[in-house]
Amino acid sequence: MKGLFKSKPRTPVEVVRLTRELLIFADRNGSTREDKRQEKMAELSKFIRELKLILYGNSESEPIAEACAQLTQEFFRENTLRLLIICLPKLSLESRKDATQVVANLQRQQVHSRLIASDFLEANKDLLDILVSGYENTDMALHYGAMLRECIRHQSIARYVLESDHMKKFFNYIQLPNFDIASDASATFKELLTRHKSTVAEFLTKNYDWFFAEYNSRLLESTNYITRRQAIKLLGDMLLDRANSTVMMRYVSSKDNLRILMNLLRESSKNIQLEAFHVFKLFAANQNKPPEVVSILVANRNKLLRFFSDFKMEKEDEQFEADKTQVVREIASLEPRDQQ
Repeated sequence: MKGLFKSKPRTPVEVVRLTRELLIFADRNGSTREDKRQEKMAELSKFIRELKLILYGNSESEPIAEACAQLTQEFFRENTLRLLIICLPKLSLESRKDATQVVANLQRQQVHSRLIASDFLEANKDLLDILVSGYENTDMALHYGAMLRECIRHQSIARYVLESDHMKKFFNYIQLPNFDIASDASATFKELLTRHKSTVAEFLTKNYDWFFAEYNSRLLESTNYITRRQAIKLLGDMLLDRANSTVMMRYVSSKDNLRILMNLLRESSKNIQLEAFHVFKLFAANQNKPPEVVSILVANRNKLLRFFSDFKMEKEDEQFEADKTQVVREIASLEPRDQQ
C-alpha cells in the first residue's frame, strides 16, 4: 500500500518557491531558536542541491529543457537571485558551491529565446556591486568571483562593471596576498578586458589615460613576478586585438611605454621576455613612430640587435622567427629624426 501514497515529485516552480521562502527566512532569522534555524538551513541546502540537479542533470539523466525553462522563469520572476547572493555567507561551504553553480547555469538559460538573467541584472545592477566587493571577503571571494564572471557574459553587464568605479579596485584585488583570490580577480579582470570587443574598445578609448597609467605602474612594473607575467600577456591580447587598433597605435607611440617594454625584454624569465616581444614588435612595426620613440630605438640599436641575435624559443617556431626578422630589419634601418 505504501507505494500508492508516494509523494509527487516537486515541480521546478515549487522548488524555486520553497527555496525563496527559506532564503527569506535565512535573511531575517535574527530571533529564531538555534535548532529551528539549523533545520531550516539544512532544508535550504537540500533545495539548492535540487535546483542544481534540475539544471545540470546527473549521471543517470540529462537536464530537461522544459524543466530548466520553468525553473529559470520562476527564479527571475521575483528576487530569488538577490536573496541567494545576500544569504550566501550564511550557507555551508557545499551549499555555496551548489549556489554558485546554479547562478552560473542560469546566466545561459533561455526562455522564449531570451536570456532573462541579463534582463534581471540590467534592472538590478547593484547586485554586481555586491559581487565585485566580494573580493574583499576571504570566505566569499571565490564564490562571488565565479558568479561575477558568469554575469559579465552579458555585454550590458560587463559594460556596467567596466564603466563603474569598480574597475579601479581590480588593480588592488589582483595583488591581494591570498594567491587564490588574486588569481580569481585576475581571471575576472582578463574576462572584462577581452570578452566583448566593441565594449572593451570603447572603454579603453574613453579611459586611456588613467587606465594605462595604473596598468603600467602597478602591474607591468610590479615587484611580483606573476603579476608582471599575467599583465604583459593580457596587454598583448588587448593590443593585438583588431578592435583595439586605435588604442594600440596610441600605446606604441609613447616613449614611456617603450621604456617599460624594453625593461621587460631584459627580464630573466623567458616567458615574460616572449610576451614582451609580442608587444615590442608593435612599436617596431609602427610606420608612424614619433621622433622620441625613434631616438630611443636608435640609441639602443646595438644592444637590441645583439639581444635579438641570441633571442630564441626552445621549440622552433616559424612565426616567431619571421616576426623577429622583421623587427631586426625595422630597427637596423632606422634613421635618427629631428625631435619636434
